[in-house]
Amino acid sequence: MDPFSSEGELLNMHNAFHSGQYQDVIDFETAAFSTENQTPARLLKLRSQIALGQTNEVLSSLSNSENDPDLASIQALAQQAAGNTDAALQLTQDLAENYPENVNVQVLGAIVLQAHGNSEEALALLSKHQGSLEAVALIVQIHLQQNRADLAVKEVQSAKRWAQDSLLVNLAESWVGLRVGGEKYQSAFYVYEELASAPSTSTPLSIVGQAVAELHLGRLPEAEAALNTALERYPTDTELIANSIVLNVLAGKPSEELESQLQQIDPSHALLADIEEKGAFFDTAAAKYSPKVSS
Repeated sequence: MDPFSSEGELLNMHNAFHSGQYQDVIDFETAAFSTENQTPARLLKLRSQIALGQTNEVLSSLSNSENDPDLASIQALAQQAAGNTDAALQLTQDLAENYPENVNVQVLGAIVLQAHGNSEEALALLSKHQGSLEAVALIVQIHLQQNRADLAVKEVQSAKRWAQDSLLVNLAESWVGLRVGGEKYQSAFYVYEELASAPSTSTPLSIVGQAVAELHLGRLPEAEAALNTALERYPTDTELIANSIVLNVLAGKPSEELESQLQQIDPSHALLADIEEKGAFFDTAAAKYSPKVSS
């Protein structure tokens, strides 16, 4: 494979990864890739394994990665996914101190740091990037989690000047659109609709995005149809289940069965934690009042 062809195939792997086609990334034939593209291809495969829950396999394959910042950053991500969070944070901070200019240390380290609530530390690390679209996308996500949509908008606008047609930039703009609202809901819907309608990019990620946009547009039946169809294909996808729970609440339908299903698959899911927290707030508030019974 010539270098230009190898570059194009690596881009296809990136697009497949960021659209949630993890098994396709793992199955990608990379033996003929150029030497310089072998490492990024391997990292994408390892990250796809982590996304599919194959963390033990990844950790076993990285037992001697201490002197390679690229592989060590993958190791930290796998440790975080496996629940060994203290080790993941320590390794990430060591890598950030010793290899702050390494793009994989920046991106994967930021994921781990953000998972620990260290948003400013993650942003500081990502700010060192030199033209990494994935770093841009993570910066946007962190700003949105900080409820700083204004900063997320600026980041997207800046990236569009040099990467207008990138899948990641389009996705980042859609995330911002779903937060900003108004006419941006429809723009975000178009992006996800295009992804969900194409066989090569129709994944839980794209379908959830389409359904969330439908919800914001008040089109509950359309959102329900999209989610139900996707759940038939991906019955254990936690984000599909979580968004189906939200839809049922909005539609006034029971969601206990879906909540139980999500509890079995991912008991630490953010939606379940939020439901438990809100329930505790309600119980605390209700305890302040006692019913008055007239004799």
